[in-house]
Amino acid sequence: MRKYDSPYMADWFAISLRWIMLLGLVVSLGLGGKLGLGVSWPLVLLIFLNLVMTALASMNIRVRYHRVLAMAADLLLTGIFFWVQGNVRGPAFWTGLLPILTGSIYFEQLGGLVGASIFAAFILFTGYRNQTDLSLALVIAAAMLGFGAVFGFLGRRLMVHMRKTREVWLDAEERKRRIQTERLRAIYELTSTLAATLSYKRVLESALDMGTTALNPDPDEAVNDPLVGAVLLFKGGKLRVGSARRFTTADMRVHFDATEGILKRLFDEGDPIVTKDIGYDPELGRIVAFRNCTTAYCFPLRSGFNVYGALIFAHADPDYFTSDRRDLLDIIGRQSVISIQNARLYQDLVEEKERMVEVHEEARKKLARDLHDGPTQSVAAMAMRINLTRRMLKKDTRMADDELVKLEELAQRTTKEIRHMLFTLRPLILESQGLTAALQSMSDKMMETYNQKVTVSVEERVTNQLEMGKQGVIFYIIEEAVNNARKHANAGTISVQLKQMDTGLALLEVSDDGVGFDVKAVTEGYDKRESSSLGMVNLRERTELVNGLLQIDSIPGQGTRVMVYIPLTEEASDRLHHARRQSERI
Repeated sequence: MRKYDSPYMADWFAISLRWIMLLGLVVSLGLGGKLGLGVSWPLVLLIFLNLVMTALASMNIRVRYHRVLAMAADLLLTGIFFWVQGNVRGPAFWTGLLPILTGSIYFEQLGGLVGASIFAAFILFTGYRNQTDLSLALVIAAAMLGFGAVFGFLGRRLMVHMRKTREVWLDAEERKRRIQTERLRAIYELTSTLAATLSYKRVLESALDMGTTALNPDPDEAVNDPLVGAVLLFKGGKLRVGSARRFTTADMRVHFDATEGILKRLFDEGDPIVTKDIGYDPELGRIVAFRNCTTAYCFPLRSGFNVYGALIFAHADPDYFTSDRRDLLDIIGRQSVISIQNARLYQDLVEEKERMVEVHEEARKKLARDLHDGPTQSVAAMAMRINLTRRMLKKDTRMADDELVKLEELAQRTTKEIRHMLFTLRPLILESQGLTAALQSMSDKMMETYNQKVTVSVEERVTNQLEMGKQGVIFYIIEEAVNNARKHANAGTISVQLKQMDTGLALLEVSDDGVGFDVKAVTEGYDKRESSSLGMVNLRERTELVNGLLQIDSIPGQGTRVMVYIPLTEEASDRLHHARRQSERI
């Protein structure tokens, strides 16, 4: 088989004509009252053959000797169909047109004449066997030869036209492919150049150089082209010139407030702007190099809420910034933003990597401790009991039966503990149903696994303001606090409340009626008592992930209350941490 990227147009044309002919044959049989299986089974084979040809054409596939086999199959099946439906006196006596059309499309004039000749000979043979039909057979055979000549001529004209159309289409596709390849190559070079440095200065210089090169591919024209370019960056609350082309020395010292004109509009709207009067702009008009320009393209260098500055190109030709040129400048602008971000994000990534390593290590240690204190001990106990039971079976089967009951209870309890650990490692219900459902499920598992009562109260208006990432962190804060209370406080009841305190501020409170502890002593002994203070460390780290504030109140013998103040907006976060700094100074 052969497969090509482009479709076989001749196959599709032949398939379409076959469907029309097959429909006509079905109608003829129906009108002639012969639409029965004994007559129409060759027609069914023809339909199946065309379905196979359609499937091959849809995949752009041809078998070996594809055209010859297709025409031979048409001749054979239409000949059989012509015979069983009543020869020249049947309702579908014209069925011979099908192989004639196929031959005309695949082999043009020769194919039409060969198909017509073979079928005409077959018609004459049937007429010779039945002398009463000989004259009608001669007429139909002559008509078939005439149709073969006409369809062969038309098939040649059609194929010539289709070849020319295909050549034009292939040329157009090749041109598009070349243009796309050049554009991808340019984008790749741009990305490689800008991504290869973490230096602000090199990024700005590269952005301007590539912008000039992209807009003026011919180096000779670029020298004389009056294109002006600049990158303006925010520094100290002012917009200053970071790098420029064709700026005067005085222009390099100018700074802007970006409070009016094009710059204000650019940063307020956040979209690129094409302007026709840059020389008269109240702020950019102060640049001498812009006064000789009539049009400019301004691109904001921003990512989300972070605004770095603007990329500006200006020209004297009012129609200079066409759609293609603007697209190229957009690509350069976006890549420049990414490169500017790289320098700022690099250090953050290093610090985040170190923190993630520490978190992973702590999580691994916690999991190891939980496994050692829970399921591992239980499995060891089960092994001992199994050994004991095996000995009892030889002496006292009744006592062995009692021991097996205890062993079953231990296995079930261990299973619950493991399931609870899996739930806390990844609570799928949190992802599917939200924080409230996850906390309620945790409460149920605490009662089922440890017989620990946990009450949950969550205000829906708070969870509606929390994105899924924050809900996950809050869940683990609660899970850590509840586990600490369960393990160390000997509490009868643990209460979990999440409510809104003020606009943009929520309070998470986990309290218990247990034995309590000396918070100050535990905090001061942090370094020496690492294992006992690990729960508090986890609480603080996870509170920082939601930009919150942690407060723990506990008195020996009077229970413990863990409070986490969670800001729901940036403004609330500023208020919360400003209040904390004020209290620390006092």
